[in-house]
Amino acid sequence: MKKALALILALVMTLALAACGGKAGAGTSGGSASSGAKTYKVGVAIYQFDDNFMTLYRNELQNYFNSLSNDSVKYDITIVDGKNDMAEQNNQIDNFISQGMDAIILNLVQTSSADAAIDKIVKAGIPLILINREPLGDNGDESYKGILDNAKVCYVGADARQSGTYQGEIIRDLANHGDVNGDGKISYIMIEGDPENVDAQYRTEFSIKALTDAGLTVECLDDQIGNWAQAKGQEICANDLAKYGNQVEVVFCNNDAMALGAATSITAAGRTVGTDIYLVGVDALEECQQMVQAGTMTGTVLNDHIGQSHTAVDVTVKALNGESIQNYYWVDYVKVTK
Repeated sequence: MKKALALILALVMTLALAACGGKAGAGTSGGSASSGAKTYKVGVAIYQFDDNFMTLYRNELQNYFNSLSNDSVKYDITIVDGKNDMAEQNNQIDNFISQGMDAIILNLVQTSSADAAIDKIVKAGIPLILINREPLGDNGDESYKGILDNAKVCYVGADARQSGTYQGEIIRDLANHGDVNGDGKISYIMIEGDPENVDAQYRTEFSIKALTDAGLTVECLDDQIGNWAQAKGQEICANDLAKYGNQVEVVFCNNDAMALGAATSITAAGRTVGTDIYLVGVDALEECQQMVQAGTMTGTVLNDHIGQSHTAVDVTVKALNGESIQNYYWVDYVKVTK
């Protein structure tokens, strides 16, 4: 009897151990698929969340990173709002470095004051992908030594000279070339973005250059800073229309947000786009594309947030994988007209 009992107990223990061993094996197998995934931490610093275009950009950037995550690799993305304050953004960069980010994507608040921010990231040995706002160098041009000298730093964006040229060409290609009153000159107002942003500088310069290069005569009635804001675009345009009246033939806006504001003022002043005034912007926001089709906006220029954000992510992944990256990655603008 004792021998039988001992045999039964031994059998029970053997079965229990086998069951435990089976469960442990299953748990280890399932856990390795999850815990075995390589996770990269990526910090994304946006100059200001309250920006129509950058909202589209950062949302697409997050979605694309999510789509690339799988059982073998995951991307832990932290996106912060610089609130258009360089001091705030510097603090955010410090935090990214102390948190041990594997890569940083940076949309600068101030392109002319970027040296310290870029140098900190470079010295920390963290791959840096600059987006949308090209940093200015010591000479005031677009080339920054950190981009050219460091294999872990690059810029992803669109050439703002192209967007300005396209704006000017949209006006140039009109039947009357924007000369509504037929006096032989195109009288315009210019509503600029951030004066420190090279995009604003180039869009302002090259939109007019496209007209003068075509042999057309231009007259600048006013040139004001709108800081990319719709409310400022509306205010500046309203003031200029009140001051210059029918002299204003073309309204150039460095972005669509300001063009939306200008459109409101044009309507309020009793003017009609396409009849006695023309309006162009940049970004091709959905609302502005609809206005172009409806004829309430002359044209805009597609600033391809999908192409740019996807390129930025692809380049970041290459850098994280230890692959070599180029210094510049350009994404073309596209004219949007009826």
